[in-house]
Amino acid sequence: MCRLLIYKGTSPVQLSHLLTRPAHSIINQAFDSRLRVDQRRPINGDGFGVGWYDSVHDEELGSQPCIFTSVTPAWNNINLTRLAEKIKSPMVFAHVRATTAGSLSLDNCHPFIYGKLMFMHNGSIEEFSKIKRRLQQELPDEIFNVVYGNTDSEWSFALFLSKLPRANADSFTHEELRQAMLDTIASLNQFAEEANITQPSLMNFCVTDGDSVVATRYVSSRFDEAASLWFSSGTTFSEYAEGGHYKMSKADKRENIIMIASEPLTFEKADWMEIKTNYMIVITPKMNVLLIPIIDKFYVPPSDPAAQFRGIDLAAAKGLLASRRNTKLQQETEPDV
Repeated sequence: MCRLLIYKGTSPVQLSHLLTRPAHSIINQAFDSRLRVDQRRPINGDGFGVGWYDSVHDEELGSQPCIFTSVTPAWNNINLTRLAEKIKSPMVFAHVRATTAGSLSLDNCHPFIYGKLMFMHNGSIEEFSKIKRRLQQELPDEIFNVVYGNTDSEWSFALFLSKLPRANADSFTHEELRQAMLDTIASLNQFAEEANITQPSLMNFCVTDGDSVVATRYVSSRFDEAASLWFSSGTTFSEYAEGGHYKMSKADKRENIIMIASEPLTFEKADWMEIKTNYMIVITPKMNVLLIPIIDKFYVPPSDPAAQFRGIDLAAAKGLLASRRNTKLQQETEPDV
């Protein structure tokens, strides 16, 4: 299954500090995920994508994000390594892919874009073929015609676009993006119910317009954990020891950097906070972080004892759960400094 990373900062970051240099970067996770709850140690070798926004707006170039994708394994792409050393951006989406739906092609590599928007997905829409036609019927022509691939992820993005008042707008509020995301999940659940699909879908969706970010950790079940999702924030993210050992530093109360990832990028346990199952994380343009429950029939309130006993088998079987118990690993892998 896939892995994803989001970076939003008040200052641009060199892409190599996210993608290639850290010992547990998203690229290294693609073939060596020491924190994953999956003894199979699956690899994410079915392509990758990275999207970013220019730090200085150029009216001639426009405000759309830049995208680089490839169907080669991320760890074996010299062009990615070269670009990562030369590109800086304050807003980055990165994704490594393991195919579950759709063929191995550039059109199926995340992130997907439309106008100013970028979108990624980690998970799967179960028995998607049974609801694909129903989903397509919801789309206006201008949205239907911009889907180039054949994945459940890109069609979910198209559905998201149809929920926005103006998908090709020059700007969006984080409230608009948040509501469109909630409406997308609700529609996918409705389609599954109509098709009598009982297997839960894993919907870790992420979207940005370059200013705001909305990401979900969601599963259409009251009994299962969703695919893992973590976030970290601080003032600097830097290498503190040779060998790609990075950490998030918090020099003061300001949030200069916020990162969201399917697995932590560092082995510093205190750096990362796990987002609860069936919650949404929102990063506002002013770098505020909002954690919001997705309240529907699959939501279990924290006060309900059942919230503590969601099963991990569904997400773990698909290699989509990062371990919370990484203290021993941390001690074994961190250098003496």
